[in-house]
Amino acid sequence: MKLPDVSLPPDGTPHAELLARMRERKTADADWRGARTFSLIYPAGPDVDAVLHEANNLYLYENALNPFRFPSLADMEKEVVAMTARLLNAPPTGSGTMTSGGTESIVQAVRVARDRARAERGVTEPTLVIPYSAHPAFAKAAKYFDLELVHIPLADDLRADVAAAEPLVDDRAALVVGSAPNYPHGVVDPIPELAGLAQERGVPFHTDSCVGGFLLPFMERAGYDVPPFDFRVPGVSTMSADVHKYGFCTKGASIVLHREGEHVLSYQAFLYEDWPGGLYGSLALAGARPAAPIAAAWAVMNFLGESGYVKLISQTVEAAGAMRRGIEDAGLVIIGEPVGPVMAFGSPRDDLDVMAVGDVMDDKGWHLDRQHGPDALHMMVSPAHADVVEEFNADLRYAVEHAGDSRGVKARYSDVQ
Repeated sequence: MKLPDVSLPPDGTPHAELLARMRERKTADADWRGARTFSLIYPAGPDVDAVLHEANNLYLYENALNPFRFPSLADMEKEVVAMTARLLNAPPTGSGTMTSGGTESIVQAVRVARDRARAERGVTEPTLVIPYSAHPAFAKAAKYFDLELVHIPLADDLRADVAAAEPLVDDRAALVVGSAPNYPHGVVDPIPELAGLAQERGVPFHTDSCVGGFLLPFMERAGYDVPPFDFRVPGVSTMSADVHKYGFCTKGASIVLHREGEHVLSYQAFLYEDWPGGLYGSLALAGARPAAPIAAAWAVMNFLGESGYVKLISQTVEAAGAMRRGIEDAGLVIIGEPVGPVMAFGSPRDDLDVMAVGDVMDDKGWHLDRQHGPDALHMMVSPAHADVVEEFNADLRYAVEHAGDSRGVKARYSDVQ
């Protein structure tokens, strides 16, 4: 990335002028408050926004690196982890920590599994066995920590193919992974079968529930059918769950959970004393850690409670169902069988380019992500979308009718891959 030709101003900028310039820049950003985005931000309403705003401001300056100086943060972090562990049915002996996001949760789970494979099984050239649809954070972890990435092919239903996974889970496997749900298609991998396969061979299994950790449990409580995915499944060793997705927290809050306790958590810890500054210890990849995400997660979880989450998730799933019907009524098709409000849709017609449909939706102010294999538009529905279902469906019908008039996104799409 080429850096702009900008230097520190010789004198400070007045407060009012500074904020005016920032507001002007924000006019180019996606309108998430108007429910025009379908990922990145998960607005849950003005009452939740107010709680998050005050919690963030209350802990704007503190540093979560040192729990002895800020014991309130240490207590809140422990309670957030404990509530999440209970939500995902971890055993009483389980353990976990907060992280900066799903990527760090995943990276930590992979690092712990690699180090355990080395120390406890003598694995010197470990592999990381993941579905082809798994989040790129696993590939990042494999690169960072020198594991060979091994892909499980997808079956016709776009879930990990268990039969194809069997020969891949060998003596070199440090960790096997399944998603609940996966990001591209919103389907839940066959977690019991994959975890059982891993357990039979003495290999840990990770359920990536960064998207689903605060979604599937409340869908289940609301009466929706949810495939088994959490610590109730034998063989599930670790899980990741993002509070800043369907937990409705501001960004920077995720959880990594271990079925086992202090023994496994010791693999995650970093301790160092060979320097003049005394003992340095951390369970996170970062040193200094922002306090605001911890406070915001604790605040929103206690503010909503189980009933609040059930209400918001039910609202979200109902909105997603109405949008799904609109997608199908417009002559498009859902890719796979998504379990909840995460889905992708494509075109069944050779003469209808779904990427061109996305172009027209862009012009209408919507922000749908693009995918390939097959070409599809991707969406993650949030509670705020309940207010724009009819507008979205009407604009989508218009987009299908006028896709031939689009600028032609296929050329632009290929340019950015």
